[in-house]
Amino acid sequence: MPPTHSIGTPVREIETPALIVDLDVMEENLALMAKRLEGTGVSLRAHAKTHKSPWLASKQVALGAVGVCCQKVSEAEVMVEGGIENVLVSSEVTAVPKLRRLAALARHANLMVVVDHPQGVAMLAESVTAAGAEIGVLVDVDVGQGRCGVAPGEAAVELARRVEAARGLELRGIQAYQGKAQHVDGFAERRGVYADAVARMRETVDAFEAAGLPLEIRSGGGTGSWRWDAESGVLNELQAGSYLFMDSHYRSIGGEDSDVYDDFQPSLFVLTTVVSAPGPGHVVMDAGHKALSSDSGLAPCLELEGAVHARASDEHGVLELSPASRRPEIGETLLFQPSHCDPTINLYDVYHGVRGGMEKGVLEAVIPVAARGCVW
Repeated sequence: MPPTHSIGTPVREIETPALIVDLDVMEENLALMAKRLEGTGVSLRAHAKTHKSPWLASKQVALGAVGVCCQKVSEAEVMVEGGIENVLVSSEVTAVPKLRRLAALARHANLMVVVDHPQGVAMLAESVTAAGAEIGVLVDVDVGQGRCGVAPGEAAVELARRVEAARGLELRGIQAYQGKAQHVDGFAERRGVYADAVARMRETVDAFEAAGLPLEIRSGGGTGSWRWDAESGVLNELQAGSYLFMDSHYRSIGGEDSDVYDDFQPSLFVLTTVVSAPGPGHVVMDAGHKALSSDSGLAPCLELEGAVHARASDEHGVLELSPASRRPEIGETLLFQPSHCDPTINLYDVYHGVRGGMEKGVLEAVIPVAARGCVW
């Protein structure tokens, strides 16, 4: 476990590398999403794969979220153990041991899971009935992601009928998630890609209604498409995850009136320390791949104008300095914004919740990343 810091520790005295949350900004993001969804007919089903924390999930529920979704059974188990009662496992579960765990969990929570294949329906039904449980089911529809999901329209209806006929399964509706569209660069381009996804959703909704199938829940969408999810009238649950933290990749996709996507503000950072300054053109910090994910590029440093996070190894990151860059001192702390919040969070045991900003703020809460490493 990381060092235990006393509440009230100044932010710049926290041991590094450290995952820092600006609680003031994060709470503004939480409240802003809740306000934006008011009166739209769309409820938030917050994606817990981002924060992996029942503590944070409870804050979202307190602001009106109907529950959370999780990508893995292990994440769902952590959420239920942490007091979150309404959970959607938003990825297909087909391994027999996981199906048994899922069935057991369904006896203790309002649990749903998605399916996209008749064999998956049969395997789920067998496990659930063997456990004497029941579970809610959403038909997972591919609306452009090209990953999991049955084809829209009649193919989705056919699978839904199999769910209805299966013992222990309660058909609740559909999941229609287009994750790639969340990250399309350019507001107009992103809107165009997402319009195609919405058309596929609408085709499926119309087909379900024509067939008289249950459609209580229509879940999908995300941080990059929230406005169109709220406006379209197709979905009634929004699976947004990154909005409470944001990251540099999301910021780069562009907003309605700016090159920066600023619908929500950054609240997640990694605090590092300069450990070496071996030459005039670069410095080295104590955070490499094990402290900052790089699947969406290396995380930018927020405090040295003109400095470039040029390369990283397991435990070190190298900042190349421009002639205009201030040269930091050895032992100085530097703040980075993760390029992708989800995998960065999964590198840490705890968040350090800071109140009062990143310069003069102090530690208010140490928050466990309770579902860290829950990838099974």
